[in-house]
Amino acid sequence: MDNNIRTDLAVEARELYKEGNAGEVPGVEVEDESSLNVKVTRVKIISQEGQQAMGKPMGTYITIEADKLRDRDMDVEDEVSRVLAKEMVALLKVDKDALALVVGLGNWNVTPDALGPRVISKLMVTKHLLELKPEYKDSGLRPVCAITPGVLGTTGMETSDIIEGIIEKIKPDFIIAIDALASRRMNRISTSIQIADTGINPGSGIGNYRSALSQDVLGIPVIAIGVPTVVDAGTMANDTIDMLIETLMKQSKGDTQFYSVLKSMDRDEKYNLITEVISPYVGKLMVTPKDIDAVIDDVSRIIANGINISLHENVTLEDVNRYVN
Repeated sequence: MDNNIRTDLAVEARELYKEGNAGEVPGVEVEDESSLNVKVTRVKIISQEGQQAMGKPMGTYITIEADKLRDRDMDVEDEVSRVLAKEMVALLKVDKDALALVVGLGNWNVTPDALGPRVISKLMVTKHLLELKPEYKDSGLRPVCAITPGVLGTTGMETSDIIEGIIEKIKPDFIIAIDALASRRMNRISTSIQIADTGINPGSGIGNYRSALSQDVLGIPVIAIGVPTVVDAGTMANDTIDMLIETLMKQSKGDTQFYSVLKSMDRDEKYNLITEVISPYVGKLMVTPKDIDAVIDDVSRIIANGINISLHENVTLEDVNRYVN
């Protein structure tokens, strides 16, 4: 995979590989499932060869895509929440009484990075209730606790250190971590959700890699949920130029040799040239939509609803919509 192209999505890493190579990625299994409104792509990296080709750890990456989320259609949002819950249950494979720690990563003062804290604000936290009212343990509620640890710049502490301290004290059985991601395409912002059983690197969405939150580091399973909220400007410009060249080639009635030469240019060279031109003016630029406030509000509700109904056996989406949001 081209390591210069900024993307946190496994489906995009697969796309990039296929653009430069013939056939599927070696050591990677792919399964697609679609309904009228929602497409689910399950990418499983099963070998070291696949890990190297994709630039991602071995594990399962599930991407849920729904273009109609742009229309703020409540029925589609509810459908995505149910799909998210179904995929979460399949990945978790834990006892119904297992203690969950949900971690909302990101900076609540920066809207594109506020996804994690916004999800936590809509979450059903129940650990304290079940401790105070043990009779509720048979009601289908799972013990859930949550934290928004902030970012290094405001706390002075690595997120992984904070989480390790919490694990040592309360001993959760598994972690669900939510964070903002980066995509290579604007049309995936607000319309895509990725779930992975490989953990997460806080700050990866803006290229600010911190210590990983993963089973290898923390000693317990970590499910990561992410939504692309930003696009690297160089990546977006690179892809836009490729699409423009392809369109001009289709529309050209004469010799397309000039466009073919442009299209065959090495992606690394084009990307480096674009970022070299941009950097003196704007530095490392990440682009986000103008309606990012509404995007974060909608997507955080969708994710919180999905987590709530996946963790609590007898809680339905109707219950969550009535009492939580």
